[in-house]
Amino acid sequence: MGNSVVVPHRDPTKHVNEIAELANQHGFRVGAAESLTGGAVSSALARGEGAADWYHGSVVSYSPTVKYDLLGVTPGPLVTERCAVEMVTGAAKVLEVDAAVSTTGAGGPGPEEDKPAGTVHVALYVRGEITTHELHLDGDPGEVVEGATEKSLGLLLQAMRVAVPAADE
Repeated sequence: MGNSVVVPHRDPTKHVNEIAELANQHGFRVGAAESLTGGAVSSALARGEGAADWYHGSVVSYSPTVKYDLLGVTPGPLVTERCAVEMVTGAAKVLEVDAAVSTTGAGGPGPEEDKPAGTVHVALYVRGEITTHELHLDGDPGEVVEGATEKSLGLLLQAMRVAVPAADE
């Protein structure tokens, strides 16, 4: 399921217009569950054209209690693929969406749960399919958040493209 990727830092909102276009054209309802990114993914998605029609919102679950109680995450380590998957499936259910992204990780400056700073787990739920990615980002905590936001939105866009039948494009 998981892939390991090292990414440079870029514009956190660069994929939003394409996500908006796909959502508008193909009826996606989009949402997010965020820990590490603390609302940055939501803020970026809300800038998309026609967001009121396709963007349902985000659960910013910085606190473990919110992850457990609202998203249904199993108590235990949170800088994990399992946590990201449980967050994204919880978000899809709570937000009633068919395309969702989740982010959890160690933003830094030091390690968390024995994972080095910059370790990020991203999970995607698109029309019933779940994929995961492990990112390793360099930089201070703000740069890690920006990199995780940009990369997670790029991965969401890719997953949405895959879910659109070729005849619909």
